[in-house]
Amino acid sequence: MERSVSPPDQQKHPGKKKEVDEKRQDGKLQVGQGSTDEALKDQKVMAGEACDRRNVWEPSVYYALGKESFHFVGHDISIRESMDTFGALIWPGAIALCQFLENNQQQVSLMDKAVLEIGAGTGLLSIVASLLGAWVTATDLPDILSNLTFNLLRNTKSRSLYTPQVAALTWGQDLGRDFPSSSCHYDYVLAADVVYHHDFLEELLETMRHFCQPGSRTTLLWANKIRFQSDLRFTERFKSIFNTALLAEFPEQEVSIYKATAKE
Repeated sequence: MERSVSPPDQQKHPGKKKEVDEKRQDGKLQVGQGSTDEALKDQKVMAGEACDRRNVWEPSVYYALGKESFHFVGHDISIRESMDTFGALIWPGAIALCQFLENNQQQVSLMDKAVLEIGAGTGLLSIVASLLGAWVTATDLPDILSNLTFNLLRNTKSRSLYTPQVAALTWGQDLGRDFPSSSCHYDYVLAADVVYHHDFLEELLETMRHFCQPGSRTTLLWANKIRFQSDLRFTERFKSIFNTALLAEFPEQEVSIYKATAKE
């Protein structure tokens, strides 16, 4: 098994993401400035879900004072959240993928595997992957890394075979420099609820393709709740780029989990 070398932490920050309308053009996901009303509507959808999600997952998840508690792989996991940014919240796709990985270890074994998570957020999924025996690199935007590191170390110390690594990764930026294909090889790439109404969907696809290139033997596991029409358009693009299979569905949460590999 080839394992990646931890990349540098310094990367550019793309700035605050805007709520925009998406348009398909020339086979790519292009974005344009949407109306203020629609932008506010989409923002309210995400904000409302952030407040209500704890009710959906009760009684397995308990919410109090910016912390949520979980029980996966025989361990209690405590996650510190922040309402300041979507990246510092736990979303349904992450919980669904954690459940899937724990309950299907023969189908998807992470033991001694090199695993990269993109858009790791609070780190719940990376924590569970670590507890399942993976050698994990969790990535997100620079301003997310402090809380991500805190949660990872708090919940994996003396519990996991390998100490999880944290690195900055801005979708579509400096991938060849900071994660060169010649030295950064992963058995699995994990992504949970990385698709919503933002204007970096094409960069997200570019990032997925960078880590799942032909001949890489890398498997991408993507879990997402479908919220907007743009999510459906992204899913169609995703299916056209990769060899995909639907691994599981969680109808009550509207979450689907896909397995993908590069087309040769």
